Amino acid sequence: MTDAVLQKTIFLRADPETVWAYLTDPDRLAEWFHKPERPLTAGQKLEMFGTTSGDLLIWGEVRAARRPEYLEYTFTVKPMGDAVSVVKWTLEPVAGGTRLALQHEGLPQGAEAFGLILALDNGWDEHFGKMRTALHEPVDA
Repeated sequence: MTDAVLQKTIFLRADPETVWAYLTDPDRLAEWFHKPERPLTAGQKLEMFGTTSGDLLIWGEVRAARRPEYLEYTFTVKPMGDAVSVVKWTLEPVAGGTRLALQHEGLPQGAEAFGLILALDNGWDEHFGKMRTALHEPVDA
């Protein structure tokens, strides 16, 4: 079986600096994903918590954070057991906004892991929708 790699690309009506904040700032992350206790910076432990439950949902380590063009971290969730995957974000300025690409690799392999891959694939789609809403329809603080 070939490696299972999730790849997604979206276009956002915001400059790369703004999109970067939505990938690294705890308050911005909480608007569309899960909230870490501190900003995502290279070399730090990654821990993201449910915005309503407060439960630890995702953990890993931030491997690279080159503002505002590239972010990479290891990514584990409970259903993965002790498997560690890698999430890579690439931000590219385009006329009118930013092209944001996600690559999620190192996922568990085989038919028994396919349900998890489908769940992660669907989850990223849902989170991207929330990111678009957060970026394109700002709410007064």
